[in-house]
Amino acid sequence: MAPVDAAMIHDITGPLAVRVFREMGGERVYDPGRIIMLFDHQIPADSIPAAENHVFMRQFAEEQGIHNYDLHEGVCHQVVMEKGRAAPGEIIVGTDSHTCTYGAAGAFATGIGSTDMGFVLKFGALYF
Repeated sequence: MAPVDAAMIHDITGPLAVRVFREMGGERVYDPGRIIMLFDHQIPADSIPAAENHVFMRQFAEEQGIHNYDLHEGVCHQVVMEKGRAAPGEIIVGTDSHTCTYGAAGAFATGIGSTDMGFVLKFGALYF
């Protein structure tokens, strides 16, 4: 199992990851400072379920002490790079197929599913 330096979740795939985290008995994320939460896929919310997901994720961020790059911060992968959240030698996972973008910063970065992310939120590590 490899320790994860950062984990990126967004407004579409994040809610399922959080639900899996809870189903696994998760109470506190492994390290709130290593979780990168962004809203960029359904903004503004285009449906009631999307708005409910935003509320759900904001509540989770507040409860866990996770910084949420909320509406209008930019595209998640651009924000991660511009805010210096990806660095050489880091292992970064994200619930998005474009997570590999962070390889441009010298990180090993890969997309994972929401179920795997639930595991990462709880344990801070993942089997690759």
